[in-house]
Amino acid sequence: MGKTIAEKILSAHAGRSLSAGDFAICNVDFAFGQDGTSSIIIDRVRELGLKKLSTKFCMVIDHSAPSPSEGVSKVHKKMRIFADEYKTRLYDIGCGVCHQVIPESGEVLPGDLVLGADSHTCTYGALGVFSTGVGSTDLAIALSTGKNWFKVPETFKIIVTGKVPKGIYPKDIILHAIQLIGADGATYKAVEFVGPVIDKMDMDGRFTICNMVVEMGAKAGFMPYDLLTAAWLKSRVPKSRKIKPQVADVDARYEKILELDVSRLTPRVAVPHQVDTVVSAFELKGVKINEAFLGTCTNGRFSDLKVAAAILKSRKAAPGVKFIIAPSSKEVYLKALRAGFIEIFIKAGAAVVAPGCGPCVGTHNGVPADAEIVISSANRNFKGRMGNPNAFIYLASPATVAASAIKGRIADPRQYL
Repeated sequence: MGKTIAEKILSAHAGRSLSAGDFAICNVDFAFGQDGTSSIIIDRVRELGLKKLSTKFCMVIDHSAPSPSEGVSKVHKKMRIFADEYKTRLYDIGCGVCHQVIPESGEVLPGDLVLGADSHTCTYGALGVFSTGVGSTDLAIALSTGKNWFKVPETFKIIVTGKVPKGIYPKDIILHAIQLIGADGATYKAVEFVGPVIDKMDMDGRFTICNMVVEMGAKAGFMPYDLLTAAWLKSRVPKSRKIKPQVADVDARYEKILELDVSRLTPRVAVPHQVDTVVSAFELKGVKINEAFLGTCTNGRFSDLKVAAAILKSRKAAPGVKFIIAPSSKEVYLKALRAGFIEIFIKAGAAVVAPGCGPCVGTHNGVPADAEIVISSANRNFKGRMGNPNAFIYLASPATVAASAIKGRIADPRQYL
């Protein structure tokens, strides 16, 4: 019997053949924390008395960057002191969101096993990495031993087929998949995405889809390693580092195989307060918005900003709409600046803020007021997600967010394309 990508990667890191359902101690290639989780990691490392970390580690200041309060500034200082003491890399204010800057760095490679103290660590599956989120204490254990324990997950295979209609983007596809599978329908599963639509999808889109597999409960998500992946990594990875991708065997056993034909898909929107409650944007055309947010580790990449800029060019956000845009990293910001997107956004009435997570997680840069309605390109719309449990968050593609900002109501972006 052949193996899935998850089975192959965990087997390679355990030093023995593993199958779904097996438990194993596996070597960890890379680990990281962000400013919402690193304080506890640092405390546990010091409690363990570690003088040296046993796996590659970095920290990213992204959840509250720049700091909005005295308390957060203390955490940032704590991270800087730790990074200097342990000679580990710190991505400081302005670098961007962890799930963008870490892949950009070339530190994580196909076939790697990565742990992150952040639930959307599954994003790196777009590169063929087994990456998953863990708690801060579990991550500190990996830093202490270089290892952690894993249960090998069963795997779902999702075959994405059909001709992608105008106005449909990777965010629409993953929202549709989450609607079909459910918020807990893939709990502790791995998910492999394949098919002709995936083969033609750019890396930004693949990151978007893998980012959101946790919203169906999954442990990890994977995209196929192909020429597109190799080209994306080429300029980021030193030639001295060998890439060893893992590919699923043709006779691998899957718990479930689903075919997703996107030919008739319309722009999707997840309505409050669940990610798997998804409807067509057209059905929500009467919903007035108070805020539009474009950014996050889901949809703050260059291609996301590009489609928004195309819609917003020579147009303005509706009166009364707070429009906030946060590029996912410094690299993305600079590329968007050179392409003229930032000028388009500012002329459209948007506030372009520093790369980071602030609006998405509700720490700063756009906390909504009571009863306000937000349309966001983020990955979660739970109560309080953006800092106010009395607000209402709708999730959509960057195109739908941009169209809605112009209209002042949730809008189908196809009218602007």
